[in-house]
Amino acid sequence: MDQEIKEKMFEKAKKAQKNAYVPYSEFPLGAAVLTEDGSIYTGVNIENASFSLTNCAERSAIFTAVSKGKRKIKALLLVSSTKNPVPPCGACRQVIQEFADGEIEIIMMTEDGKEVTMTSTELLPGAFSKNNMVKNNEL
Repeated sequence: MDQEIKEKMFEKAKKAQKNAYVPYSEFPLGAAVLTEDGSIYTGVNIENASFSLTNCAERSAIFTAVSKGKRKIKALLLVSSTKNPVPPCGACRQVIQEFADGEIEIIMMTEDGKEVTMTSTELLPGAFSKNNMVKNNEL
């Protein structure tokens, strides 16, 4: 990934992170997704007292892009306030797969710039996709 784009995504995700609604976990996350046309959309985690209704930063960013008519993401960057980078949860990995434009980079960073990068396939090997829904599909 182009360093300038990655830095822009990092800054946007870090800025968005300040808007996380995390009264229960106090674990703010910010995310930025790069769409196929070069647009960047951000998201934050939004908690709820009924924990199953909480939405992660990654999904918030992807859903924002989708609500703007974007259907393919090229990369995702996640910023955490932890000592080490944090990977997306399983639900987010599946949503990333749904909107990924092929195999994409997932960049996990801390606020101070520590970084781990993996591909979407490395994070979710054997992902369930629309191809699995075709009658008489072959694995």
